[in-house]
Amino acid sequence: MSNVSLRASQNNIDKGYLKINAISSDNSFPINQAEIEIADSGNPDNILLKTETNSDGLSERIELEAPPIEYSLEPSDNQPYSLYNIKISAPDYEETIITGVQILSGELGIQNIILDPKETSEQTYDPTVIGGHTLWEYYPPKIAESEIKPMNESGEIVLSRVVIPEYIVVHDGTPSDTTATNYYVPYKEYIKNVASSEIYATWPEATIYANVLAIMSFTLNRVYTEWYRGKGYDFTITSSTAFDHKWIYQKTIYENISQIVDSIFANYLSRPGVIQPILTQYCDGKRVTCPNWLSQWGSKHLGDQGYSAIEILRNYYGSDIYINESSRISGIPSSWPGYNLSVGASGDKVRQMQEQLNRIARVYSSIPTLTVDGIFGQKTKSAVEQFQQIFNLPVNGIVDYSTWYKISQIYVGVSGIAS
Repeated sequence: MSNVSLRASQNNIDKGYLKINAISSDNSFPINQAEIEIADSGNPDNILLKTETNSDGLSERIELEAPPIEYSLEPSDNQPYSLYNIKISAPDYEETIITGVQILSGELGIQNIILDPKETSEQTYDPTVIGGHTLWEYYPPKIAESEIKPMNESGEIVLSRVVIPEYIVVHDGTPSDTTATNYYVPYKEYIKNVASSEIYATWPEATIYANVLAIMSFTLNRVYTEWYRGKGYDFTITSSTAFDHKWIYQKTIYENISQIVDSIFANYLSRPGVIQPILTQYCDGKRVTCPNWLSQWGSKHLGDQGYSAIEILRNYYGSDIYINESSRISGIPSSWPGYNLSVGASGDKVRQMQEQLNRIARVYSSIPTLTVDGIFGQKTKSAVEQFQQIFNLPVNGIVDYSTWYKISQIYVGVSGIAS
């Protein structure tokens, strides 16, 4: 199907893009031939496009109209994204409606939609309303905390080293809100969600890297210190901007943000002599100012001037802050070998990767099945390229850090070994 120009507003003179990924909630398998309808959020009864998912659970790349890119590059009174509604249905699954999908100029939004089987669904969340971006809507500013937690406070350190968790539990409200839902969210997906909710994907790459690092370090401080569990709560972090970050259920993730998170997800920010990740707090820098914290709009302007990510971070958090990396990643069958695997490589790591791709190919049928021989040849490269295409990674046929851990993540999901 050719791209269709969808008009949500007379101010939408640029183009953005959307790809929908439909997955079953009971086994993480893709859903083939799920029917999709897209409408303008301002006129939801007017269906602009109908399409369906392929055997990998993916829609085509859909072209949508968006406001001028300039609206997201400086604070203004003009909403920088257009809004669309999605309705998706498939036989034997609960129909799902998502409203307020945000499309930015020039960026690809990935809408992951988890469908519940009708026979096992006990609760539905339809329609899901995606809340406004934090740089557009008003959310409460962060309540200041110490960036390093003293050992004698509630929530004292209980881990001996920094570990990247497989999942975190997100409390969708303030800590004291007992009615809020707790969501089990894969760590990387949580970081991608927060970054897509709090900064614009149109910003300079170095700015996005800096903000992602701040989000990850803050999150890992909550994990490392067992901050909320030490206070008697049964979750890792909240979705309240007054306490933590803005996480939005079913939020559209932008491809460039997703790729950046995949490439650095084991990183965090440290200071000399401090084991715990730094609680890197920040604010928008326009409606709210925050001396000694990162300013989101300020970091964008530094990125425009050519600052690197670490230069941006040191501008706000001080010259002694540095990027650290955890070697402990939960839920991964085997760690990255420390070098890229490409055509000509051989050995046990290649064999393991081939075995995992073959298991994934039983679910994602467009990935060719491989002979598990531990030799990285052209057929293995083709399988890697198809995997990268499906999961929004740079398509180069090389198993680098990002691709290795994405293969591991999907393998764990489809083989049901996470528990």
